[in-house]
Amino acid sequence: MTLTLIPLPRIPFIKPGDDLVRVILTSLERTGLTFQDGDILVIAQKIVSKSEGRLVDLKTVTPSTQAVELAERSEKDPRIVELILRESKSVLRSRPGTIIVEHHLGFVCANAGIDQSNVKKENDGDWVLLLPLNPDETAANIRRRLEKISDARLGVLIIDSHGRAWRLGTAGVAIGLSGLPGLVDLRGEKDLFGYQLRISEVGAADELASAASLLMGQAAESKPVILVRGFPYPLREGNLNELIRPKEQDLFR
Repeated sequence: MTLTLIPLPRIPFIKPGDDLVRVILTSLERTGLTFQDGDILVIAQKIVSKSEGRLVDLKTVTPSTQAVELAERSEKDPRIVELILRESKSVLRSRPGTIIVEHHLGFVCANAGIDQSNVKKENDGDWVLLLPLNPDETAANIRRRLEKISDARLGVLIIDSHGRAWRLGTAGVAIGLSGLPGLVDLRGEKDLFGYQLRISEVGAADELASAASLLMGQAAESKPVILVRGFPYPLREGNLNELIRPKEQDLFR
């Protein structure tokens, strides 16, 4: 069993309205490879958000009273805090430099995933980047078009870098997927000694996201699309909700 991850080369700087499918196909052609059944494309959230125009100029943001108050406690720009509130269902925790929220997409993350790194400043603006509105839908649309063109059975995974409770450092996580499992249920299977597994569920999409994130990098690597070959689980329809722990099971909320 071999898992192969191949960064697609020379992905250009993505602008609002750019067609990611065309960009991916052009880059894939440069590798001399073609899609095969079972291949998965892992795509960085940043280029998805840029293509969907999820850029906001902070000069256009007027903070609310709530945002100003929270900005004082968290020592953050009130305009960014206003965007964090707009992008979130609720604020769970805050401290200087960080606001932990439940995002509208359902997961818990810092600062609603709003990013200022690798966001080009244009027209004297001070721009930030929001997460995609519906990453599952975006992944499904990209997958359908690529499958139609290639006649291959594919999966598409959109990922971001998140911090983790109880551990330092960020890791790649899935925020949208189509055509592959988010969670793989191993309950009922037997281990090497015949013991029947009772609680084992594998966050397969998150594991793949972390592997791809190693190649994508976090700074100036410019490798936002990774072709994955040899994923060890059968492809099936999947979505982000599989990976989100229900509130009634959350011991720390």
